[in-house]
Amino acid sequence: MNINWIILIIGGVFESIFAMSLGKMQQTSGKEMWLWLAIFLASVSLSMFLLFKSMGGSHPIPTGTAYAVWAGIGAVGTVVLSILVFREPVTFWRIFFLSTLIISIVGLQFTSAHH
Repeated sequence: MNINWIILIIGGVFESIFAMSLGKMQQTSGKEMWLWLAIFLASVSLSMFLLFKSMGGSHPIPTGTAYAVWAGIGAVGTVVLSILVFREPVTFWRIFFLSTLIISIVGLQFTSAHH
């Protein structure tokens, strides 16, 4: 796995953080809400920057693949965090479709690596 994939994965993690911070902002007010806003702004900036960096350098990830994987990592991470933090329901179908998303992300990584 080249460094761009690691950068992209970290960017996807920060996407989950910025999505979760939006949920936390809706549940808070005052200084705590401003703290979550600061976390949102920092994580969205870092996430976008890391997405951008993963598409450059000596082994760039193609734009379509990078964006799809970045968004998929963010989606999977957000669902998992929502289950853990917000106590969202865990159902068979939710886990089934989350699993298909993970399989798709891995598949994109493998097909892009051989391209």
